[in-house]
Amino acid sequence: MNSLPAMTVEEVARKRAAGADFVLLDVREPHELDRANLGDEVVNVPLSEIAMNQLDAFPPEMLDDKDAEIVVMCHHGNRSAQVTAWLRHNGWINVSNMTGGIDAYARQVDGTVGRY
Repeated sequence: MNSLPAMTVEEVARKRAAGADFVLLDVREPHELDRANLGDEVVNVPLSEIAMNQLDAFPPEMLDDKDAEIVVMCHHGNRSAQVTAWLRHNGWINVSNMTGGIDAYARQVDGTVGRY
């Protein structure tokens, strides 16, 4: 089995700081966002919505650009790995999983993010 493309939390932090053009896709549920989040520039599409609505769960701008760079995140990296694989299976070519999720981001990059 091929391993999924992955990006460390440090790499994501550098991309954010540099203003890189990429989509940071958070697949956590709304109640989780209240406990820890990376701000308004993150696109939130909960895994439960993806499960129910498939591609219709995503904003149109994501559907229109399958070449766009997307980094998928969740709490620890498991749900985001599932969504990364699913998006790649559905034709997106530049999708990576943020290893360790927002928990690793809070521990290794920015302790003000919050943990749960």
